[in-house]
Formats: sequence, C-alpha cells, structure tokens
Amino acid sequence: MNKIISPKRKSFSLALLLAVLTPGCVGPFGDDPGLTMNVPPQRLRQIEPMQLKPSPIREEADQARAEPKPPPAEMQLTIEACRVMVMANNLDLDVELLGPTIARQSITEEQARFEAMFFGNANFNKTDTPTATTLVGTQSESTSTDLGVDVPLRTGGNLRFSLPANRTKTNNINSTLNPSYTSDLAVSLTQNLLRDAGTKTKSHGIRVAHYQSQSALARAKLEVIRVIALADRVYWRLYAARKELEVRRQQHELALAQLERARRRVEAGADAEVEVIRAEAGVAEGLEAIIIAENNLRDQEREIKRILNKPGLTMFSPTVMVPATPPDPVHYALDPRSLVDAAMQGRMELLELELQLAEDASTVDFQRNQTLPLAVLDYTYTSNGLGTSYENAFNVADNRDFEDQRVSVRLEVPLGNEAAKSRLRRAILTRLQRSATRQQRRAQIQQEVLNAVDQLEADWQRILANRQRAILAGRTLDAEQRQFDLGLGTSTDVLDAQARLADAQSAEARSLADYQIAQIDLAFATGTVLGAANIHWEAREPELND
Repeated sequence: MNKIISPKRKSFSLALLLAVLTPGCVGPFGDDPGLTMNVPPQRLRQIEPMQLKPSPIREEADQARAEPKPPPAEMQLTIEACRVMVMANNLDLDVELLGPTIARQSITEEQARFEAMFFGNANFNKTDTPTATTLVGTQSESTSTDLGVDVPLRTGGNLRFSLPANRTKTNNINSTLNPSYTSDLAVSLTQNLLRDAGTKTKSHGIRVAHYQSQSALARAKLEVIRVIALADRVYWRLYAARKELEVRRQQHELALAQLERARRRVEAGADAEVEVIRAEAGVAEGLEAIIIAENNLRDQEREIKRILNKPGLTMFSPTVMVPATPPDPVHYALDPRSLVDAAMQGRMELLELELQLAEDASTVDFQRNQTLPLAVLDYTYTSNGLGTSYENAFNVADNRDFEDQRVSVRLEVPLGNEAAKSRLRRAILTRLQRSATRQQRRAQIQQEVLNAVDQLEADWQRILANRQRAILAGRTLDAEQRQFDLGLGTSTDVLDAQARLADAQSAEARSLADYQIAQIDLAFATGTVLGAANIHWEAREPELND
C-alpha cells in the first residue's frame, strides 16, 4: 500500500458498462432465426371478398342499394346496414376481439425477462469481541454498500456489474488505516454451456407467445367472419319469413274472394249451400296459416335484433324489421378445385393449426435442450481498491493495480433424467397428433367446400323449378276459377288450386333465400365473406388505469 497512486482515466468502467448494456436494449426476439412462421398482418386482419363468375347466360345485376330512412314503427334494413350494425354492436365480437389484446401482453411479459435490473445493498455491522488475554477486546464498526446492474443475456447467461464499497473502523492498534476504505470494480459472467444455452432456447418463451398472439388474431378473424355470416343468414331467413306471411295473406284474400263467389252462386240458385261451407272452411284454414307465419316472423325478428344488439332496438321492441335488399339470384360458374385451394389459404382454423404446429416445433427443440446436463461457467474479474477515503479507494481500483480473476465450472448430470425425457416425448407426440389433426382438418374443409358448391347449384335448380311450379299453379288456379264460374267445378277445387299456388310461391321464396344462404355458406367455407367491399377489423383496446 506504499505505492504512489496515479489516477488514470476514470471512464474505463463507465465505457465498459455502456458497451455491455447497449446490446441488451435491443429486442431479444428481433432477428431470431428460430421464428419459422411469421404471418403477414394483412392475412390476419384483412378479409377478402369471394369473387364469383356469373354464368354467361346472364350479366351481373347492379348491387347498389340505397338504405331508406326507417319510419318510427318499422325499420327498413339493408344487408349492408345489417353488417355494419353487427360489427359495431355484437356481443360475441366484443368478447372475442379482446383476445388478441390479451395475448399481446404475453409477448411483452416474455420480452421483459431480458430487461436489465439495478440492485443495491447496504449493511452496518458493529462488533465488540472479548478476549481471553490481557489485551483489550476488539471493537469494530463496518459499513458496506453494493450497487450494480444485472443484465440477462440472450445467450443464456447473466452479466453483473457491481461496485462494492466498505468502511471499517476498529480499536486494533495494529491497524494501519483506521478507518479504512475499500472499493472494488467487479464484473462477473455466468453462462450456461449446455442446458438453457443459446439464443434459440432462451427466446422460446417469446416465440411461443408470438405464435399464441397470432393464433388469437386468427380466432378473432374467424369470429368476425362467423358473426357476419350468421347475420347474413338470419337476414335472409327474415326475408323468407316475411315473404311467407305475404303469401299466406294473399291466399287468405283469395279464399275470401272465393267465398263471395260461392255466396253469389248459391243466392242465384246455381249451386248448393255446401259450396259456401266449403269456401268458409278454406278461409279458416288460411287464418291458421297466417297465424303460424306471423309467429315465425316474430321469431326471426327477435333473432336479428339479438344479433344486431343495436341500442334502443331490444327484443322487447315492437319495431317491425323489413328487409330492404331483395335477393338477386345469379347463376355462377364455379371451379371447385380453385375454391378448395382458396379455402386452404383462407380458413383461419387451418392457419391456427399451422401456428400451433410451429409452436410445437419450438417446444420440441426446447425440451430436447432440457435433457442436456447443466454446465455453468462462472468468471469474475475484480479490481481491488483500498485507501483512507472512498475517493482514494476508487482511484486505486480504477488503476487496476490489484486485480483478482476467478473461473469456475459447475456440472450437474441427472442420473436417469426420465422426467426431462418424458417431457420431450410428450412434446414430440403432441406435434405428431397435431399433424394428424391438420390432415383431418384439410379433408374436412375440402368436403365442406364441395358440399357448399353442390348445395349452391341445387338451390339454383330449386329456384328454376319452383318458379315454373308457381307459374303453372297460377294458370291452374285461373282455370279452376273459370270452371267454377261455369258450374263445372267446386269450391274445393278452387281452394286446392289456391293452396298449391301459395305453396309454390312460398317454396320459391324459400329457395331464393336458401340460394343466398348457400352463397354465404360457400364464402364461409372458403374463409371469406360475400360483398364487394373488404372488411378490416381491429382488436379491442380498452383504456386501463395502471
């Protein structure tokens, strides 16, 4: 300690500290080569419309529809307005759209594992030790502090910078410096060599959180498509129910007209009294059909009100829902193979499985690493300082005249290691199971698309058949009415013809609605929605008071 203390540059320690801390500020997942699957944001957030090619025998009709202002007692609802309201107010979407926001917090949580941490310790110690000799007992006071920074490394280690300092005062007559001050500059590195070593292993948690976040986005997008498709289906069921009520009311009016004709002929003595009774029975049957149709219409109105969830339009509301967008049946020339290929790209269930497989692959690699022995390398460098003050002690430490270095290796090898091996086998089997599920899901999607294509074509043929059926039923009714007026037929014949006409018109309306629903089902099977406009959605971002 009789060396002359010559101060050197004091910036050495600060520069070394900054050089190590700077890489730690970079996101530990930024350029991770282990991220094998990163889905583009537009694929998760953008919902593309399904493009259908009209049959050459008919051109596409104009899709522009104007939404009239609803009167107080009823609400004119277009299919476009229905979609807007369901996107804004549906409760199922409110629940599902929070999922991506929640999942994104897990990414931040995993990334925070690499944040540097400041630490500080302070101790005061006072001793008074008696002796078994004539010497005075030893008394001493010491104050120690330790300040530093811990930096977790992406390589699987930990870097620590510390500045331990100590002040000691004693009554020992042999003490040269009293009080004495020590201050050290210490740098220590702990690095895993086998288990938990490497950037790929240490970023496993971030990678899994990233995959799970994208899976949450895929589920949210699927829910958006499902809710829009559900709203479209309910809309066309409402249209069919309203058309059914109109047809049954028309049938009832025809039955009343037939009753008047029968009464006139009976009063004129041209027919027997039984014709009036037959006509009255037909009127009563028409009333029952109206009651059933009205009840079905109310059920459909409540269903669409529930899905829309518009403020002020509850299921208790007496507002009459009137579909303002009529069906526009167009025959489409479909290519089943191209639709199946589009479904393989657009179905979010399949994308979620792909993300889970990527997560499983990362888990297998991580669990394989966990089967390795634990080998830890410890290295510590200390520059010691001693003086009559903290300043003198720091100057000595900064000169690096007294240096300590320590290297140690610690090894732990499990005997048997069955727990880690079992976790690895479970991860491999889970991935194999998920891979088989993917093949099953692809076959299921292919079947759904082909079924939807066939159903669309079948519903188109139903439209043509029911339209022809309605035309012929109308001609038959005219003929039966003429036969009745000439006294060659009965009221029963006329009423039967009216019933067949009503059934044909009702079947035509249902086939029109079913054709629209079949298009919705085909779009849903391919992971898209109907319409000419793209749909862009965002996850819910509620305001939180931290």
